[in-house]
Amino acid sequence: MSPHDLAILIKEKATSLGFSDCGIAAAQYLEDEANRLTQWLNNSFQADMGYMSRNFEKRTDPRLLVEGARSVIVLLFNYFPAEDVFKDSRFRISKYAFGNDYHDVIRARLNKLCDELLKIDEKVVTRAFVDSAPVLERAWATRAGLGWIGKNSMLITRKSGSFFFIATIITSLEPEYDKPYGGNYCGDCTRCIDACPMAAIVAPAVVDANRCISFLTIENKNEIPEKYRGRFDNWIFGCDICQDVCPWNRYSHPNSIAEFMPSAELAAMKADDWTNLSEEKYRLLFKSSAVKRCKFDGLKRNIDFVNAHSTHDHDKE
Repeated sequence: MSPHDLAILIKEKATSLGFSDCGIAAAQYLEDEANRLTQWLNNSFQADMGYMSRNFEKRTDPRLLVEGARSVIVLLFNYFPAEDVFKDSRFRISKYAFGNDYHDVIRARLNKLCDELLKIDEKVVTRAFVDSAPVLERAWATRAGLGWIGKNSMLITRKSGSFFFIATIITSLEPEYDKPYGGNYCGDCTRCIDACPMAAIVAPAVVDANRCISFLTIENKNEIPEKYRGRFDNWIFGCDICQDVCPWNRYSHPNSIAEFMPSAELAAMKADDWTNLSEEKYRLLFKSSAVKRCKFDGLKRNIDFVNAHSTHDHDKE
């Protein structure tokens, strides 16, 4: 099979499995990205995410991560919901966490795609990743021609915005490669930078995690600093502000994946239900959800933090 035909086959299989786009790049050292990552780490913008400084060499060169690697297959998976059931709620969670844990949903499809690659050559090396290894997914998506890195540091595509997950398969196969994405269509727009209530986007495509609501509500294991009180805009798990204001997301279209739909119980949650959330109810609501990442104590911390601000404002009035 020619490299051209192999690339077509891979992309057809990816589409049949529900992936919204697929691009392929040669596995190589990411020199520019390595320099940017070094500067980001030197500025301590990773906050307490120590894993970002580990496996630096593997993170910037997939050939060190997967022996025999020749190519990086990059896949996008749309998660934009038909309805934001929390839009007008006192408590909001990021759209990507409305339904089942994306790791599980996407990995099942990735495994099927890897099985298809093994049918081509049973000796082929394949390793699939969904936000679970030292892989610079957004950099590879750009290398594979899928989009550009926006000022909010998200991968943006002209045809569907930025509400999608990025998955990768590092393989020994050598299909035809796509041309790296050559443009950046943010232009003079600074909506994401201006809209961030934490001023976390300190430069175009540079996010200081110490000030990012997503970090503070998910990865952060400590108390949320009091100086940020009143600036969370009701977010208790993640944050979509810098994507919601992006003009390119007017092209986002609802996904049709049943696993990503919020359960009736979650959609029905009222302010008092969140405030009085028990660990038993938490386990029921989020047993298959990415919200488990911050654990019950972390979610309660976030709820209490947002509540304290609301109570404080009420008392002032």
